[in-house]
Amino acid sequence: MKSTPLDEIGAKISELLAGSPAKDIEKNLRAVAQNVASKFNLVPREEFEVQQAVLLKTREMVESLEARVAALEKQLQQAS
Repeated sequence: MKSTPLDEIGAKISELLAGSPAKDIEKNLRAVAQNVASKFNLVPREEFEVQQAVLLKTREMVESLEARVAALEKQLQQAS
């Protein structure tokens, strides 16, 4: 599983504060960062890329269907 930028920031903070009395500050910073991230409705990059691929496939299907409808309309006009 890929780590998010917040996870990376948290890991760096943990490294810096390991063994120091500032451990409580780390916990507070982590909670604040998670709270901010949840307010922004952030999604993991992987999920974004999956949704982007689904959108591209859907767009291609719509364009294909539009072309088929246009061809059928043309056939119908020629038949009448």
